[in-house]
Amino acid sequence: MRDGTHVSIQRIKGTQDILPEASRAWQELESVMHRLTGEYGFQEIRTPVFEATALFVRGVGETSDIVEKEMYTFEDEGKRSLTLRPEGTASVCRAYVENKLYGLPQPQKLYYIGPMFRSENPQAGRFRQFHQLGVEVLGVDNPLVDAEVIQLAVQIFHALNIKGMELQINSVGCPVCRADHREVLLAFLERKRQGLCGLCQGRLERNPMRVLDCKNARCQELTEGAPTTFTSLCPECRDHFDRVQALLQTADVAYTLNPRLVRGLDYYRKTAFEIVVAEAAGTQNALCGGGRYDALVEEVGGPPTPGMGFALGMERLLKVLSDQKIELGEGRVPPLAALAALGQSAQRSAFRILSQLRRKGVPVTMDVMGRSLKSQLRTANRDGVRYTVIIGEDEMERGVAVVRHMLEGEQWEVGLEECVEWLERKYR
Repeated sequence: MRDGTHVSIQRIKGTQDILPEASRAWQELESVMHRLTGEYGFQEIRTPVFEATALFVRGVGETSDIVEKEMYTFEDEGKRSLTLRPEGTASVCRAYVENKLYGLPQPQKLYYIGPMFRSENPQAGRFRQFHQLGVEVLGVDNPLVDAEVIQLAVQIFHALNIKGMELQINSVGCPVCRADHREVLLAFLERKRQGLCGLCQGRLERNPMRVLDCKNARCQELTEGAPTTFTSLCPECRDHFDRVQALLQTADVAYTLNPRLVRGLDYYRKTAFEIVVAEAAGTQNALCGGGRYDALVEEVGGPPTPGMGFALGMERLLKVLSDQKIELGEGRVPPLAALAALGQSAQRSAFRILSQLRRKGVPVTMDVMGRSLKSQLRTANRDGVRYTVIIGEDEMERGVAVVRHMLEGEQWEVGLEECVEWLERKYR
């Protein structure tokens, strides 16, 4: 309160309240993801929502957009620099090292679902607090892993019946062939330097490959025909990528080669991929992306460990489901019965029945507002319950409850002591 008036406190821009009606779609989407990751042999991992800032600077990369301009960073009381996690892979790799998961049988197949935080301009399907499903396979560099991870990502989209999706793949090479690519790319870009955006001019010195990923229309025009990583692959990276493509073809996973695809994080090596979905006006929206990151575990203090994974944006995916008018599941299942009790004595009796039914796993509900019987029946009808159990003073004196079938209008008198068993039989 300020000067005798109430101050209205609202949610922070770029965040959202997920209300009960919407949260059911979230739960059903998460259920699909839990099921499919489980079928592929992944186990869930949960990491802190904030980490030491150095983890993301070292892991994600100083030249990434995330580290340069999007992280929520603060100092705690001990003057330590902490950051709300902007992505999940670096945290999983830190947990892999700290908990010595490299000492367990490999590969470690891990997945997570949770909130991430980036200080970027909010827009449709993009928030400052957003949620990701991520999967990571650590400990194996076999192209089979790349193909399996990509296949899982594609299967999620198929399971949700999403239309207009396209898988795009590329190889961004390794430090050996990336050095060759950097040399020829710099020679090409130097002639275009003055026309590039300010961010890309800075990238020329630190990571020129990222210029190919710029979404600025002028930069895209100037880099048309630029040397790509695909043309500079060393024999090892070429063989790895050829095997990934052959495996995808074997599994009937359709894909498109996109030589300009380099992803926005500095830790990628070899395979990189995105899944995009066609939108109105012919535009495309990237909903899922990932790739191989064979140096990241070592970068955050662990032993040399290959890794492969992807992350999928939940808000963006839910928006596409809504745009395509795809409904998830059947929604909320209504309670079997509503208990309508009139008076304190009847409420105690109804509450005993309610408690016993819930212990048996039977979904029931009860009025707690002291409404009239007419109002309680109206609420039960609106909520779609099958039966209403009516207990008033007269019913208490006779030791019965009146059970009414809300759709058919038929009703019965059931003894208060038999009510639990009667309703349980109807549920089973």
